[in-house]
Amino acid sequence: MNINLKIVKEEEKEILRNLLEKYEYEFSKYTKQDVNHLGLYGYSYLDYYWTEKNRWAYFIIVDEKLAGFVMVIDLPEVNDRSTDFQMAEFFILHKYRRMNVGKKAVFEIFSKHQGDWQLKVHPENKTSIHFWTNVIDEYTNGKYEMIESYPNTEYDDNTLGNIYFFNTKK
Repeated sequence: MNINLKIVKEEEKEILRNLLEKYEYEFSKYTKQDVNHLGLYGYSYLDYYWTEKNRWAYFIIVDEKLAGFVMVIDLPEVNDRSTDFQMAEFFILHKYRRMNVGKKAVFEIFSKHQGDWQLKVHPENKTSIHFWTNVIDEYTNGKYEMIESYPNTEYDDNTLGNIYFFNTKK
């Protein structure tokens, strides 16, 4: 299985927007977010990936087929800890889950964007917590911190996020 990351070009924005709808739909079971009057969730920050510096969007490609996306920003989730990068969004289509596609994509992202990271997860998303704990632990050789219910990190359902802090410099 050949897994690659491909930077999303501005002319491919609609493809990413379509995948973001699938991602937001899945995530709505935790945040209880509703669709808008058009039946869409929408993603308010999408255009910023081509108009602001230090935002990166990648497609995850498996054997030349679209398998998901990764979106990275340099804005901190929490301001009382320094950061170089934050995982803004991460999504793997169901077909490609439990095949190490996510892990390999994340390892490549961490290699491309080395520095101090912050990563927020919804505490009710147990699958995500399991995934991120294992991937971050392996990549950093156990050198990370995860703080549950970090202040001022509310999701749309008012649940406080769990925040991972780690460094990816090798």
